[in-house]
Amino acid sequence: MIELVLPQDANLRGNILGGRVMHLIDIAGAIACHRHTRTLLVTAAVDDLQFLHPIKVGDLIILKSHVTCVFTTSLEVQVDVFSEEILTGKRRMTSTAFLTFVAIDRDGAKLQVPPLLVETDEERRVCAEAQGRRELRLKRKYEV
Repeated sequence: MIELVLPQDANLRGNILGGRVMHLIDIAGAIACHRHTRTLLVTAAVDDLQFLHPIKVGDLIILKSHVTCVFTTSLEVQVDVFSEEILTGKRRMTSTAFLTFVAIDRDGAKLQVPPLLVETDEERRVCAEAQGRRELRLKRKYEV
């Protein structure tokens, strides 16, 4: 997903608003999850979002998302965010976030998520890390 950062997206310093970045991350993550599940989804969690570098008005914001792991009724997606200077093409990673979405039907009842084809050692490693993040999320959820 690519967008041009315009003045209405920016703070007084000419950098994109964090809330706007979060909005775009949620959309990019949802798109990847919709394409996997072909169901309605709701955002359940966002893990460890940090803003590493500013994105300036006039830059492109580029979001790349992919499903990392599937659970019973939920799935995790990774969204990487980059800025790209429009005249030079210089690209920098500005954020990475992991989001969890829950598949639902039209009445809001949870649906089972189709399995994710995990074939390579790298994909297995990423999914194992996602399992660990899920365990921490659930532990925090039940502590509250």
